[in-house]
Amino acid sequence: MTDIATFAAQPEVKGRSLWADAYRRFSHNKAAVTGLFILIFVTIACFGAPYFGLHDPEEVDWSLETLSIPPNFELGYYFGTDQNGRDLFVRTLYGGQVSLIVGFVATMVSLVIGTLWGATAGFIGGRTDNIMMRIVDILYSIPFVFFVILLTVVFGRDMVLIYVAIGMVSWLDMARIVRGQTISIRRKEFIEAAHASGVSNWRIITRHIIPNCLGPVVVYMTLTVPAVILTESFLAFLGMGVQEPNSSWGMLIGEGARSMDIAPWAVVFPSAMMVVTLLALNFVGDGLRDALDPKDR
Repeated sequence: MTDIATFAAQPEVKGRSLWADAYRRFSHNKAAVTGLFILIFVTIACFGAPYFGLHDPEEVDWSLETLSIPPNFELGYYFGTDQNGRDLFVRTLYGGQVSLIVGFVATMVSLVIGTLWGATAGFIGGRTDNIMMRIVDILYSIPFVFFVILLTVVFGRDMVLIYVAIGMVSWLDMARIVRGQTISIRRKEFIEAAHASGVSNWRIITRHIIPNCLGPVVVYMTLTVPAVILTESFLAFLGMGVQEPNSSWGMLIGEGARSMDIAPWAVVFPSAMMVVTLLALNFVGDGLRDALDPKDR
């Protein structure tokens, strides 16, 4: 009786959910937390640039002896000026707005399309799965640059076009990942119970399959954002991305590369901003992968 009373008097031990345990593991990953703070800082700096009272990104300072000057803190040009005499620091922050928006919007497009496509193909299976994945293989075979050039010729150059072009390509990997996860869980007991209860296939996919695939999807999404930013920078470097008066990190790097021999700062600072952001995103992705991996629990 004494043992029973002692056991009953012990406080109740509450278990941690998967997401609570993932948060605890993520918060103990110093590299991931540092990357998250850097990403937040860069985002606030880029989107808060209009409210910091800085120079206008298109304003040319005609009072300078030469339009392209190196970094000068006395004049307020922390990154120097470009070959047209415009503040490179301000243009880098404004360019970060475009690069980050393209990265996150295109990633969300790939998330929605890829998750629904992969979950549907993996859950239904059979001929439907075969047809849907062959469509993915066909889209894989289309050269990305050719696809962008085709869209540019048909619809013209537009920011929305960049979102669509990158999002229409980046969802293919997401679809394959979600399909593999769906195939591994579609025979689980809770899926069979939903079938026996008369739940429709669409409701099973949206309420049971997709939520159980969120772990790998979230991890891959954080790794897709830097890949999309690099893709947009590559297009801007080739002259097929954003156009003046807008700017992005890729466009600034392309402009700085043409004058790198006389103004190396014009390519160093935009490149450094992009590298720091991409490293932060990769650290966050690695931290989420470690936190959500059930094999490491």
